[in-house]
Amino acid sequence: MSNIEDIRRFYARLMAANAASSDPRLEEVFASVPREAFLGPGPWTIVASGDKIITPSADPAHVYQNVLVALDADKGINNGEPFLHAMWIGKLAPRPGETVTHIGAGTGYYTAVLARLVSPGGTVTALELDDRLAELARKNLEAYGNATVVRGDAVTTPLPPSDIVYVNAGVVAPPAGWLKALRPGGRMIFPWRPAERVPLAVLVTRTEKGLACNPFMRSWFIPCFGASVADLAAKIPTPKQAARSRSIWLTSDKAPDRTATAIFGDVWFSTKDVRAKPGS
Repeated sequence: MSNIEDIRRFYARLMAANAASSDPRLEEVFASVPREAFLGPGPWTIVASGDKIITPSADPAHVYQNVLVALDADKGINNGEPFLHAMWIGKLAPRPGETVTHIGAGTGYYTAVLARLVSPGGTVTALELDDRLAELARKNLEAYGNATVVRGDAVTTPLPPSDIVYVNAGVVAPPAGWLKALRPGGRMIFPWRPAERVPLAVLVTRTEKGLACNPFMRSWFIPCFGASVADLAAKIPTPKQAARSRSIWLTSDKAPDRTATAIFGDVWFSTKDVRAKPGS
């Protein structure tokens, strides 16, 4: 059997390096949250380029790599790529005392990481639509007193006022309720999939002048039930248009104008940079 503590610490160092975060707690948290505790009993199924590879044993050393571990292979649900999540969490920069909503929590691994990062004083509400996964997440997170699991549809369930909304399911556009839930200075990361050829990760920040957005990398997640199909009236962006989006608006606050790159019902994207200084 390997020295799992050494392996976990090295894994945590890799996660922190990939996150490019100045927060030293990120490494500490990834070292303290045991990934294997959220995966069910081993051996585990690793997903690699469409293939499924079974780990040689139930030694947890096998899952402390940048690999996708299947949670429900038939539904295409996995535990998520650690490097990607470390980078996303680093961009969100969770702080003690903040309120987080995690959409598409799976079995709760990254929920646990977020719960540790907002301690003390902060809370995480984890929403998971799949009954089995939600129940597993509830059990897995019993030791994390500031995390609550809700089995429900995040598209129709009102979100609590949040400093961070962390979305792990692809949407054609974030529902208006998700945007309204962001507190001043609040941040949201979501996988934007307005079209088959437009898979982007987007960071949204609520500023005094509006919702700034930054499409910062390519990303693919399983579709979010109820928010992954555009209606016929939608304006679908090209890859270049999507990448040029710099703000998100509610049509109830501002009607779409010539800067619109994408329009989806009551939410639209614009090239207008709400963070730009006047005259720039």
